[in-house]
Amino acid sequence: MPWPQNTPPQRDGDAAAGIEVTDDFERFSQRNDIFTRAFWDKRVKSKHTMKFFSSYRMEAAPRRGDGFSQRDFALRNAAWLISDVVSGRRAQEGIREGFQAAIRPDTPVAKEALEIDNPARMSAEVKRIAKFFGADLCGITDLDERWIYTARVDTRDMSEAPHDLPEGLTSVIVLGHEMDKELVATYPSALAGAATGREYSHEAAIVMQFAAYIRNLGYEAVPSMNDTGLVIPFAVKAGLGEYARNQMVITPEFGPRLRFSKIFTNLPLTHDAPQPQGVKAFCDICTKCADACPVKALPYGPPSTVTANVSAIKGVRKWTSNAEKCFPFWAKMASDCAICMRVCPFNRDYSKRRNRLWLNLALGPMRKLALRLAAKHGQRRKPAEWWGKA
Repeated sequence: MPWPQNTPPQRDGDAAAGIEVTDDFERFSQRNDIFTRAFWDKRVKSKHTMKFFSSYRMEAAPRRGDGFSQRDFALRNAAWLISDVVSGRRAQEGIREGFQAAIRPDTPVAKEALEIDNPARMSAEVKRIAKFFGADLCGITDLDERWIYTARVDTRDMSEAPHDLPEGLTSVIVLGHEMDKELVATYPSALAGAATGREYSHEAAIVMQFAAYIRNLGYEAVPSMNDTGLVIPFAVKAGLGEYARNQMVITPEFGPRLRFSKIFTNLPLTHDAPQPQGVKAFCDICTKCADACPVKALPYGPPSTVTANVSAIKGVRKWTSNAEKCFPFWAKMASDCAICMRVCPFNRDYSKRRNRLWLNLALGPMRKLALRLAAKHGQRRKPAEWWGKA
């Protein structure tokens, strides 16, 4: 699919979604994301980054202390297995599915398309099927080409390559996958990394099955994880949540404790609207994530267009982290860090009434009281306690 190099900065619905695109906007090249740069950019690549990636093989996993023992890495690496199988099946072609390239559909499009005379009803059916396959959230938005990467990455030499997408895609189905709250409480640790890996494996299976369902109906569907486009703007536009200081989408169901995946399709669907409820106003007065960041990679102050390096999109007024500070900390630990997720006051179990009451405070004029009530929220749980619970 040929994508324009740039598109008009503002679109209908941007304000409601909390998206402010300026005249300096440039679409993002995935070659510049911090994980891809770790393979080609000397400013990021180091012995630590290579050890980080190799730690996902048990023979290369370091073993040191609580949360980083053999059984912690064993669980984390096992949690990634399905995702790893999918991402590695076309490695010889330079295609890392789900990360630097879209996932190849394994089902042909049915020759006869199901006639759909009610896109709203079809959208409701899509959301029901999303839950059937195991997604925790589902929203639908238009395919806003501004958030599509300028190119995919050929992992043989880390060069840019054209997207291999069919013509006529019109919608993005965005899926949310809840991370295990008890494991998230142990960040930073290899044990906590199992919460990340499990959801990547879940979403790989879910988007592939979901895309097969749509293709069986006679419509195009491209399953996608971290590849092809920036999922956060799509999730916000699809009404699933609001962007926060910690660079995450805050949802009313799970706070920031989610991974997101997506499906690009031409299935006739109605689109959801953004649902701003007051997260930005709370983040304006809360800096718990920035305070807790060990390497001070998260921003203070209001949203801005300032970017620290090429791993941030240009021309969007928002809170932007310094990825060149963040990822090296991951690399030294040999596991992902989500301290900012753990300490976020919105990281709560909303099945409990007291947390729903807190949410009402946080999203309203009593947000300062909610912040005071969250003063001790998000303290780290020792990984040994998680194992001991068994």
